[in-house]
Amino acid sequence: MQSRISNPALSVTGVLDALQKVSHAASRAASQAGLAQTTIELVNLRASQINGCAVCLDMHGRGARKAGETDERLFTLAAWRDTPYFTDAERAALALTEAGTRLADQADAVPDAVFDEAARHYDEPALAALVVCIAAINTWNRLNVISGQVAGEWTAQWAS
Repeated sequence: MQSRISNPALSVTGVLDALQKVSHAASRAASQAGLAQTTIELVNLRASQINGCAVCLDMHGRGARKAGETDERLFTLAAWRDTPYFTDAERAALALTEAGTRLADQADAVPDAVFDEAARHYDEPALAALVVCIAAINTWNRLNVISGQVAGEWTAQWAS
């Protein structure tokens, strides 16, 4: 397997630094707002599953394990609605992640009910951080998928 081109985040001057700053700021804000690192990793993984980003699945799978995520939850994340392993707050974050990742899939891209459920579990600083985390992982996914980046052991260095 070989990528189509070098990763644009690495080859376009300033992009890697800027994207890392956004990702780190979102992660920091999420942590300061009380969001668990496991929740952020689940969000990263779910968006990456939807987008088919092998690089981010590899990296955030490692990050989730490092953060203490269990096999049961990792194995069933794609079917989170049908398992007992996720809290109501995590379910709200995952629903928001799916809506925010699949913007073009329905006329009401992020239904009020989905957003309101997330707002029921997260205060405004946590919700804002969650939204930025969702946007950031979708950006990384798109860069990697469009340019055909290949997962591998090198991604371990980037695991959260």
